[in-house]
Formats: sequence, C-alpha cells, structure tokens
Amino acid sequence: MAACLGVMVGCGDGSVNGGNGTGNGEAGGENGGDQEPTVQETTLERAQREGYVTVGFANEAPYAYATPDGTITGEAVEIARVILQNLGIEEMNGIVTEFGSMIAGLNANRFDIITAGMFINEERAQQVAFANPEYSIGAALGVEAGNPYGLHSYQDIIDNPDVTVAVMVGAAEHGYMQELGVPDSQILTVPDQPSAISALQAGRAQAVTMTGPALQAALGSANDDNLERVENFEQPIINGESVRGYGAAAFRHEDDDFREAFNEELEKLKESGQLLEILEEFGFTEDELPGDVTVEDLVGG
Repeated sequence: MAACLGVMVGCGDGSVNGGNGTGNGEAGGENGGDQEPTVQETTLERAQREGYVTVGFANEAPYAYATPDGTITGEAVEIARVILQNLGIEEMNGIVTEFGSMIAGLNANRFDIITAGMFINEERAQQVAFANPEYSIGAALGVEAGNPYGLHSYQDIIDNPDVTVAVMVGAAEHGYMQELGVPDSQILTVPDQPSAISALQAGRAQAVTMTGPALQAALGSANDDNLERVENFEQPIINGESVRGYGAAAFRHEDDDFREAFNEELEKLKESGQLLEILEEFGFTEDELPGDVTVEDLVGG
C-alpha cells in the first residue's frame, strides 16, 4: 500500500532512481584520457535537488498507519514530514511496508529513510544508521484519581498487598511484574486493555499497567475523571537494564550527511517544543520525550 504525503501529486513505486548514487565516494575509474572522475550525489543532495524522498513506514499505530482514505499519518510520519520540509524536501513518497522488511528495503534502495515504531538496539545499528531518538516508550501505571495507594513503581505494588494490578494477558508488563516478584495473587490478567480499565473502574483492581501511549489512549477513551495516569512512574529494571525503549528514523550507513542533517532539525524541534506538540497529537505525553539521550548513548559511538 502506497500513499502520498505532503504536497506530492502522484505516488511513486518506492524505488530509487537508478542513476542517482547514494554513496559519498567517487564514480569508479576514469572515462578515457585525462577526464576527471565524477563525484556522485549523496542521497540528501539528490533529494534536495529533486524535491522529494521515499520513506518506508511500518503500519503500526500510533507511529505510522493508513487512514481509510489512504493517507498515511502517525507520530513518525508527521515528524519526518516537518524535518524533511525544513531540509528543503517538500514531497514525501510514503510507503507502508511490513515491519520485518524495513531494513532490507532501506539497504536495497527501495527507501531513502525508514521509520515508525523501530527501537534502537545494537543488532539493528549494525545494519542501519539510526538518527537520534524522537520518542521513548516505557511501562505506565493508571490508578484512581489522587493515587490513593501512592503507587509510583512495581515495587510499590509488592509493598502493598491490598493492591491488585490489571494487565492484558500476554503483555510485556505482565512479564516485568513476574520478573520483579509481584505475587500472582496481586496480578489480574484481562483479555484486552479496555477490560483492564473496566476492572479499575469497578474496583476489582487498584491499578492498571500497559505502555505509556496505550494507557494514554485507553484513559482518553474511558473519559473518566476518576482515573489518572501516575506521573514520574519508575521504569522497571530487568536484568540490569531499563525496559524503556527509544525509537528513531534510520538511514543507510553511507548516508551519514543525511542522518546528521536530520538530527540537527530534530534537535530544533525538541528545543522549540514542536516535537512534543506532534507527539501529543498521537497520545504521547511529556513522559515519552527522549530527553538528551542520543543514539551513541544507546549503542555506542
């Protein structure tokens, strides 16, 4: 499924024009006599000259998804749109693809950038060059308004045997609590996120847990002033590492000038507050901002 974003009139097929190089080196060899070798354009230079770029998105709300009329939107889409326009690239050919094919598509030149729901990690960083993170995702806790049990961590649940926490069956948060030693007697498994909210409203649970954006969306749907999200929730540490993940756009390793230009514009969005404004449109809060974390902090220099 392909859809056009920005001011693009028609949709491309996601391929990169064959004559436009993506490396930073020189075209191979001399072409007879004393003719100087030709220096290839970088992907950024070509995109700025042509005025458009092809971006691969995974179909995963709220990061990127197609609306019923075929328009692609989402947190990653809108951030990429603003940054690319600020770089003088007015048109974005957005192509929705399977998450598992994004990296292969980027390295096969089907896309110039990939983004949407992709966490930075060491394994992926060997295959692609990540930009700095544009959001962070961790576990979150929802409680009765006023947080009467004073819950700010999973440890607080362990310390208060009167508290039961509702969690969707199969959710990562269920595993986190088990790893940390929350007794099974204090865990109420439910089939889905709305059921967790219902359990909290009915008093069958004193807390619910899920990812931050999911909880924000669930509370928004419930529209219940008697419920709230716990502020400054302490992220669980599993095997010595925080469960918080950081998502970012990714580029080919040879497109470092593009990645650096993208990072510069992303930093401007952070400083101006526009990054938070975009994130908030899709259920994120200030708790999901990446802070001062860089890709080097997460995977090394």
